[in-house]
Amino acid sequence: MTLSVDLSAVPPPSLGAFVYPEVLEGTFVSRPNRFVALVDGPEGRVVCHVKNTGRCRELLLPGARVVLARGRQPKRKTAYDLIAVYKGSMLVNLDSQAPNHVALPWLQARYPQAQVCREVAFGNSRLDFHVQGPEFSLYVEAKGCTLEQDGLALFPDAPTERGIKHLHSLMRCVQQGHQAMALFVIQMKPVTAFSPHDAMHPAFGQALRQAAQAGVQVVAYDCLVQPHWLSLDAPVPVLL
Repeated sequence: MTLSVDLSAVPPPSLGAFVYPEVLEGTFVSRPNRFVALVDGPEGRVVCHVKNTGRCRELLLPGARVVLARGRQPKRKTAYDLIAVYKGSMLVNLDSQAPNHVALPWLQARYPQAQVCREVAFGNSRLDFHVQGPEFSLYVEAKGCTLEQDGLALFPDAPTERGIKHLHSLMRCVQQGHQAMALFVIQMKPVTAFSPHDAMHPAFGQALRQAAQAGVQVVAYDCLVQPHWLSLDAPVPVLL
């Protein structure tokens, strides 16, 4: 059935909650390709857009309980987006656009005297944020993390050459006198720590450690997650 938004359950605006106005629950059937999934819902079997191109193999299993959000564009081919999945009792948000939505108010609150711009060019890369303060310049790349193993949050869940490119760009930011941050938004709670997923992509782990040694801040935060909203919550230890 459709789950209407309970505004009393939405965190205060100061927490920067990202809200899905209309959601419903269903049962995951299959994922014919990385962009679409088949889900059994109250309206029967529907084709949904998967808002995460990662593998999510440990999450999107036949029979898994999932959350769908109604699409906001009436002319689109699929009426719903698959945005979250239950892993046991833990709800994991899968929306790859959500990390930037919750990172923006976090940066604005963290640097209240600064101007925060989204999608900024730096060299041959495009980074998620640029924070321009009175006496500092900070570039930020936000990465969503949906993989958890034994309480440890891991990134990436698939090889990501693009992720390595972003880390190299952050290192160049530091070399040119700017500050830089790799912000990992863990789209679930609870986890005990965050670490690069060396078993999946050792080159990314190597690049992340190199970036940290070069002066790039490596920061991880978990999220409060409900079917119709999520918000950045608490810092998580980073194990490099």
